Amino acid sequence: MNVCSCVYVIDKIMEVDRIKLEKAAYLLKALAHETRLCVLKHLSQTKEKSVSDLMEEVGCEQSLLSHHLTDLRAKGILNSRREGQRNLYSINNEEIIPLLECIFNYCK
Repeated sequence: MNVCSCVYVIDKIMEVDRIKLEKAAYLLKALAHETRLCVLKHLSQTKEKSVSDLMEEVGCEQSLLSHHLTDLRAKGILNSRREGQRNLYSINNEEIIPLLECIFNYCK
């Protein structure tokens, strides 16, 4: 392998690391709000919850909660489904739960 090939391989490795870092930063920015963390903490303890259940548990106005739920859903962190009159929310990828546990344990 010549020097040019080695430089190319190193550049590709750095590009992959940069992509992972960008994804991590995107996720952490999405989590960087007390209300969003509270929503995710409650959803991590059950499979899914309605907006009214989350309003009660999180303790915020419906309009503010809906804003955060929409944002988390748009960023791919939450799923939603309609059941009659209710919207039910759940965590899209359960691999995020250990990250949340790590954050909460760090902040004891």
